Amino acid sequence: MLTDTLIKLFTRDLNALKKEINSYKYESKLWLVAEDISNSGGNLCLHLVGNLNHFIGATMGDTGYVRQRDLEFSLKDVPRTELIKQVDDTIAMVEKILKTLTETDLQNEYKRRVFEDAMTTEYFLVHLSMHLAYHLGQINYHRRLLDA
Repeated sequence: MLTDTLIKLFTRDLNALKKEINSYKYESKLWLVAEDISNSGGNLCLHLVGNLNHFIGATMGDTGYVRQRDLEFSLKDVPRTELIKQVDDTIAMVEKILKTLTETDLQNEYKRRVFEDAMTTEYFLVHLSMHLAYHLGQINYHRRLLDA
């Protein structure tokens, strides 16, 4: 079933996110922004955790998570250990919730905004996986460019 594949992909990429965060030689560089680079690696990490906890955790799993999207981009100097803990917690949450979804659940409509086109839950989960991969690549470049 698709959920098994998605669990593997989310787990793989979230573990890669932890590796990227741990690969910064200087923890302070996680929060660095430079000309034409508006998001730090740390803020992108917070954004990914917030995104998945909102759309999978709260929306699909009724976890009670309350997203504060503005803080995902404005918080600074969150300790690396806290970022890693948040990613670990997100891995566990994603696996737990995706394991509960049925084929019928995947084909149900997922509507994020009132005037947005309808999509299936399956489609949106694939979108979330691609969103994670996109920002993971940005974090990799951020680290290689600014962690010198």
